[in-house]
Amino acid sequence: MYNAPLNFAAAIGLFDVFLAVFFLVVSGLMPILRRKRIGETGIILYIFQGIIAPLSLLICGWIFVAQGTMLNQSLQLAYFLLNILVIYLIIKDILIVSLLVRGHRR
Repeated sequence: MYNAPLNFAAAIGLFDVFLAVFFLVVSGLMPILRRKRIGETGIILYIFQGIIAPLSLLICGWIFVAQGTMLNQSLQLAYFLLNILVIYLIIKDILIVSLLVRGHRR
């Protein structure tokens, strides 16, 4: 078994795995908690997003953890950019929901 030290790619991979689990929980709870405000279409979109985003994060995280040292730099950059995109979508989603909740309280 090859015991390489924890490199940058493997650290990003572990972060992706933890983030995927967190986002799976959050995306599962959001439609339940906000079902009256977001409507039927919003629930469908949350379910779709709650399946695709954590799945892509888990796959990228696993690739980074398992093969991070053997990937060339262009593949590492591609996976890193994919991670940035998914993390941006997570943050955007959380911010939009918090703004909607604040606007609804007024």
